[in-house]
Amino acid sequence: MKHKSLFIVVAAVIAVALTGLFVISMVVAVQPGNRPVVGSPAPDFKVSLYPSYQAGYPKDIRLSDLRGKVVIVNFWASWCVECRKESDALESVWRQYRDRGLVVLGIDYLDTEAPAYAYLQQYNTSYLIGADLQEKISRAYHITGVPETFFIDRTGKIRKTVIQAMTQAELVSTVETLVNEQ
Repeated sequence: MKHKSLFIVVAAVIAVALTGLFVISMVVAVQPGNRPVVGSPAPDFKVSLYPSYQAGYPKDIRLSDLRGKVVIVNFWASWCVECRKESDALESVWRQYRDRGLVVLGIDYLDTEAPAYAYLQQYNTSYLIGADLQEKISRAYHITGVPETFFIDRTGKIRKTVIQAMTQAELVSTVETLVNEQ
């Protein structure tokens, strides 16, 4: 009986310790300090664009290829309810400002092709879209979920990060400032 009680106590201590380590590792993994900070250069990446969503760009592009333009990098997924709330706003802002040097680059996160295409068709998306197939881009930006949006100025620096769905007014407010900078 004594050995059984000791075994239960030891098992409980190990379970608590493992749970604590798991919680600590999750907290460290999503610390905002790990993500690129405002004012720092945006991590460069290469993405293969979906064939119907190249908007005149080559299939494979690097973020650095877009230097000189204002870039919105928006992480999204077809299964994301909050992403649906901002889809029309992103498309509208893209159409409104593309002739003034704006590029919207949607990064499809943890998704499959068929639902992604259905989503894009449903929302009449026409801006650049590519998939983060190996999660390299999302890891470089240390995203914590979707939607998550990074505003990058013409020099390639991150100017703003938003970790929630954005309204058209919120998007316009930031984009207007960035496209008017020389």
